Amino acid sequence: MSNDVDAKTDTDIEAKAKQVRLLLYLWDLGGSDVKRGELTKRLKRKKETAADYQNSYQQLEENGAIAVSRYKVSLVQPKGLQMLQAGLKSEAFEFESQIGARTANALLKWIREQDVSAGTVGDGAGCGSGKTEESAIASYDQFKQVALDVYDQLNRDYNLDDLVPIYRIRRTIGDRVSRSQFNDWMLEMQANDIFQLMGGEVLNVTPDQLEDSITPPVGKLRYFAKLVNAEA
Repeated sequence: MSNDVDAKTDTDIEAKAKQVRLLLYLWDLGGSDVKRGELTKRLKRKKETAADYQNSYQQLEENGAIAVSRYKVSLVQPKGLQMLQAGLKSEAFEFESQIGARTANALLKWIREQDVSAGTVGDGAGCGSGKTEESAIASYDQFKQVALDVYDQLNRDYNLDDLVPIYRIRRTIGDRVSRSQFNDWMLEMQANDIFQLMGGEVLNVTPDQLEDSITPPVGKLRYFAKLVNAEA
């Protein structure tokens, strides 16, 4: 009986370790619209196949940490970052073999970014919050500022030429706001001439990306947000 329990424990630890590695590599690869094949290739160790990670993808998706389409994977914030942080801090997690330079550098990158976040919190005399502990958005004015900050960050980091996919804004804000409230406030920002929500022909779009875009009560689906009034 004891051997069965030990085997089950080892299996659980291994499953959790795979999930932590998946989240870390996904984060290191940019976290948004990462090709599933590229991520799985990095995850696989000797004698492993893509099938060995199917349960990891499924479990993380069910837990709301990642969004999976047929070909792409995205980190859902803040849930995905919270699970990654908790996994890396867990005493039960460890790498089973030599990890290589890419993994070591990913860990260094994570540590440095956490140090920056901690420094920001300290400078705020306890009034701020870390990246993984952001509070719910309670008002339109608060949402407007967060949405503008996210828009600027995505536009800058991914060279989106002022056309930021709405699904990326939604996923970056994460569960700080409900889906319906996100839609309502984005449409309100359009009504206030802050964002122009645009449709148009989009190539290689996935069903989950369309779902995370916005279809207003009247009109066609809106896929992109474009900043109208920079002084808003």
